[in-house]
Amino acid sequence: MRWKHLGVAVALGAGLAACATTTSPTGRTQYMAYSDSQLNQMGAQAFAEMKSKQKTQTGGQQSAYVQCVVKALVAQMPPRWRQQQWGTAVFVDDSPNAFALPGGKVGVNTGMFTVAKNQDQLAGVVGHEIGHVFARHTNERVSRQSATSTGLAVLGALAGTRYGQTGSDLVTQGGGTLAQMGLLLPFSRTQETESDEIGQRLMAQAGFDPGQAVDLWQNMVAASADRSPEWLSTHPHPQDRVRALEARTPSLQPVYEAARKAGHTPRCGS
Repeated sequence: MRWKHLGVAVALGAGLAACATTTSPTGRTQYMAYSDSQLNQMGAQAFAEMKSKQKTQTGGQQSAYVQCVVKALVAQMPPRWRQQQWGTAVFVDDSPNAFALPGGKVGVNTGMFTVAKNQDQLAGVVGHEIGHVFARHTNERVSRQSATSTGLAVLGALAGTRYGQTGSDLVTQGGGTLAQMGLLLPFSRTQETESDEIGQRLMAQAGFDPGQAVDLWQNMVAASADRSPEWLSTHPHPQDRVRALEARTPSLQPVYEAARKAGHTPRCGS
């Protein structure tokens, strides 16, 4: 992907803000080197660039469907996140993919609707992606990469959010392969696992069936003809992921039932 605002990102990478140690929503210690406003600006720029380069749906049932699910999930987040201006887009792309960027930008490919069979399953994948934003994973990832490479890692991290490791490598090509394989990817798997946990809880709190997250990932496994070895992936192994989601589901059922009784009964479609 070509990035129009290269100068902004390189400037951010060259001038790290004061380092900060924070705690993620699950209690994990995080290292942050950038302000939220910096990452929000970059997220907005990246989202605008994606929409200018790829075909998106304008209005329509699927766009309203995604907006409804995002609205229901965000309503369960702390005030600072609820008050953010969230934006959504449906990309005309057959690959089953979705993403969320800093600044509250959510994208879903049309191919995801063939894998997420109902609103609960769509909430499973969107909740996972929102979990990355909630836990400030992009800031964490950019900060980590900035400490091991150059300011171009800022672009690589955001490209990787949308296009996976291939997109990240295209931006940060030259010298970073060992760091990506030996240091950054295991760290990214930690983030993915954490986002699974955050997203599944958001589902239950919003009145979406948390057990459907299991069905979603089983569908994803079935839709994947092949996959890279686990040690070369930024995601946990699918079967490990399914088992972890299954293990959490019983403890989230009371949360889900309480949400439904409290009137959280989303009717987004499908």
